[in-house]
Amino acid sequence: MTPSQRIDQLIEGITDWRGKTFAGVRKTILEADKEIIEEWKWMGSPVWSRDGIIAVANAHKGKVKLTFMYGAKLADPDKLFNAGLEGNARRAIDFLEGDKINQRALKDLIRAAIEYNQSRVKKKAPADSRAKKAKKT
Repeated sequence: MTPSQRIDQLIEGITDWRGKTFAGVRKTILEADKEIIEEWKWMGSPVWSRDGIIAVANAHKGKVKLTFMYGAKLADPDKLFNAGLEGNARRAIDFLEGDKINQRALKDLIRAAIEYNQSRVKKKAPADSRAKKAKKT
């Protein structure tokens, strides 16, 4: 079973409002960038990646939590982050019953996370190329 199929199955199994919210969050994430990859990690968590992990989502009792791996590094002009604000790296959005998904703002946040991941990849690249050159000599 592919990660996308597992996520489908997970969402189908959540029969209350959290299933619809989870599906809406997923749809918004995937619409933000066509190169986002869906993964299944940590014994049952949907993860979205592009040049590194963007976010992980889980349905908890009373909420759907979307945690951004490097959320503390991202600008959040629309104030979507409402959980995990004290952390040094991660930030989360807790969606509660009745909450509407601000699709535009969430897509902007997803794109900012991708840009951050890409900036990390670029920073690592020069060191990697120096190491390859050193091995050749």
